[in-house]
Amino acid sequence: MKNLGVQPYLFPMPTYMIGTYNADNTVDVMMMAWGGICAQDSVALNLESTHKTVANLKERKAFTLAVPGIDTLKESDFLGLASANKIPNKFERTGLHATKSERGDAPVIAEYPLTLECEVAEMQEQPYGLRVLGKIVNVLDETGKIDAEKLQAFVFDQVKYGYYALGKKVGQAWHSGASLLEK
Repeated sequence: MKNLGVQPYLFPMPTYMIGTYNADNTVDVMMMAWGGICAQDSVALNLESTHKTVANLKERKAFTLAVPGIDTLKESDFLGLASANKIPNKFERTGLHATKSERGDAPVIAEYPLTLECEVAEMQEQPYGLRVLGKIVNVLDETGKIDAEKLQAFVFDQVKYGYYALGKKVGQAWHSGASLLEK
């Protein structure tokens, strides 16, 4: 093993799309990788406070958190590259489609197969940035039954700055290692 120093190198880093509305009711979506599920009904997002999305979260107190598929990789990456502070119509450029969430003041992006509808529960200013805690109020799935193999999700590689597809099942949770309990 070689020392690499203090680096944020943990793999995989899931990619998520945060959907909010701007003050003028236009759609804002950004890609993020620093966050995830933190409790049975909660998510945690670690964001820089300068993002337009953060201003929207403070104002609207609602957001959607979606899992992008590889079929939207180009558009999703663009939504992470482009700043809504500099490109106000960035969502329109993607050709993606949004409808209003039935459970909150946030957009649901039609092309993303899995979406969590969330309310802002708490915003915590930390020395390392802003942590947004969200309460999940509903989960939307295009098929009505979440299938990890069909999501075509991808993860972010912080070391080589790549995206990697997920989907092949390689074991069964709480079963694959059960034989070691008997030793």
